[in-house]
Amino acid sequence: MSASAFFILDLKGKVLICRNYMGNMDMNEIDHFMPFLIKREEEAEMTPLITHGSSHFLWIKHNNLYLVVMTKKNANAALVYSFLYRIVQVFQEYFKELEEESIRDNFVTVYELMDEVMDFGFPQTTDSKILQEYITQQGHKLEIGAVRPPATVTNAVSWRSEGIKYRKNEVFMDVVESVNLLVNATGSVLRSEILGCIKLKVILSGMPELRLGLNDKVLFEITGREKSKSVELEDVKFHQCVRLSRFQNDRTISFIPPDGESELMSYRLNTMVKPLIWIESVIEKFSHSRVEIKVKARSQFKSRSTANNVSILVPVPSDADSPKFKTSTGSAKWVPEKNVVQWNIKSFPGGKEYLMRAHFGLPSVEADELDAKRPITVNFEIPYFTVSGIQVRYLKIIEKSGYQALPWVRYITQSGDYQLRTN
Repeated sequence: MSASAFFILDLKGKVLICRNYMGNMDMNEIDHFMPFLIKREEEAEMTPLITHGSSHFLWIKHNNLYLVVMTKKNANAALVYSFLYRIVQVFQEYFKELEEESIRDNFVTVYELMDEVMDFGFPQTTDSKILQEYITQQGHKLEIGAVRPPATVTNAVSWRSEGIKYRKNEVFMDVVESVNLLVNATGSVLRSEILGCIKLKVILSGMPELRLGLNDKVLFEITGREKSKSVELEDVKFHQCVRLSRFQNDRTISFIPPDGESELMSYRLNTMVKPLIWIESVIEKFSHSRVEIKVKARSQFKSRSTANNVSILVPVPSDADSPKFKTSTGSAKWVPEKNVVQWNIKSFPGGKEYLMRAHFGLPSVEADELDAKRPITVNFEIPYFTVSGIQVRYLKIIEKSGYQALPWVRYITQSGDYQLRTN
């Protein structure tokens, strides 16, 4: 990565925090960053990388702060940005919110963290759970002798501490899938994808090894089970604890998990999804003085599943007033600041169809016709269900003391960016 220096600036470009890691650059070079940034802003040429002579500034903005890495070498830009976003996470986990005030209130802790997360321009420990073992927000007492960092920092397993003990050993695994969908006014699906992630909550003693088996299409082809129901995972990203070489060799997901909550992996399926909740709407205007909106919602999944906390947002003209509603289930309300009718259905079983009518008065002045062209947005959550059909086939827990541990697996499908265009 070769980051020569790291800076945190306020919105005016004043340096709040700086750390010189390599000593190979003039730290005053940072004075050129803000004028160049303002110039780029004025010319509408905003870029995440700014160059001045042989100095390169790679930056992100968070709240009222600029986080800037300064480098002289041809650094790995993707790694630099990954580091910057990781640092934001670490600061948020320490101070709840990262902003100018939290930096000023905790500058001693910030400097301690900056010394630990990077060494001579190369990222080191960036896991806040491990950092919190030896960088606390309490004042340090002066002790004779060097303070030893926890073994975790020098271990091969830098994301988990040794000697963890629980009376009851359990693993909770959530398979969460978000459905992104865009349907045009004629009912054709224009965009459809599933974004999934597997989240863990680990309450296990010692240094357990976990092995996870999924109905992964590539694995099934390797093992001669092509006819079994499987899913083709794309863009798979793993937590650093997963042994990538094993996954590449035989698709085995093997890992020593972090303690507590973490995201084990994420994936994407670029597949045509049948809309789980289908919406039809008709808008009728009567002599420019009133408008009636009829909305039909239909659940297109099996009756054994139920969508919870369904919210259907139907756009209405911005000059509408005097709302009246009639629903076959749930409740509807007008949200004037968003120019929408919000239809809430607490429980929506599969294979059901519900109706909602909204009646509005309109001023005599013609409303802008574009108001009604905004798409209908749907929010929902379906527990015990995955739209992709992904399944956890097994979760093995191996630990040298041989204790028994209970794995719990839960499936959830929820709406992501789920929109249906109207006529």
